[in-house]
Amino acid sequence: MLDFGSQYGQLIARRVRELNVFCQIVRNDISAKRIKELNPKGIILSGGPASVYEEGAPKCDPEIFKLGIPVLGICYGMQLACKSLGTDVKRAPSREFGKAICNTKSSDGMFKNIPSEITVWMSHGDQVDHNTQDFIPLASTETCPMAAAKHKTLPVYGLQFHPEVSHTPQGTAIIKNFLHEICGCEGLWKIGSFLDDTILNLRKTIGNHRV
Repeated sequence: MLDFGSQYGQLIARRVRELNVFCQIVRNDISAKRIKELNPKGIILSGGPASVYEEGAPKCDPEIFKLGIPVLGICYGMQLACKSLGTDVKRAPSREFGKAICNTKSSDGMFKNIPSEITVWMSHGDQVDHNTQDFIPLASTETCPMAAAKHKTLPVYGLQFHPEVSHTPQGTAIIKNFLHEICGCEGLWKIGSFLDDTILNLRKTIGNHRV
């Protein structure tokens, strides 16, 4: 997961790990070359407090979107993915914060077995231009026509709402669909095994020395 300063960044990683999929948090400016070396099954772009069109806003290596690895952008991450791939991001008519009713337009992929109407948690002042020719809308709310989207030709997905918070009841199921249906993760990773391997590697490195 690329971190863009989201208050929910650690929570996103926790949700992924709770689904028995390993998640590593890295800097947003990690190179596409390094990501290719890490060979992840999927990439998540976290939310963040900035606006993608502002000078100095955090970016990512645009080559990431050409690796063929599924990408899920959440809130700011969605806006960044869309803008990086040629779609406008504009200030919303009014800032949206709180619960919203979201209508899904797809019943497969990320929204497999998800009801056509769900409650989601919004926290944004910008939104993706729904007149884009490059992204297909997958869900909408009364004030946000592009609450979820996917690129027409690339495995790039976006959620304007926050699936990681408890205020989005179907959020964990949506994340699970991204991991399983889109990324092909099997959900076999266990935190216990990770801790055992980490301790073993530390012992090999530091021996009997104290740290």
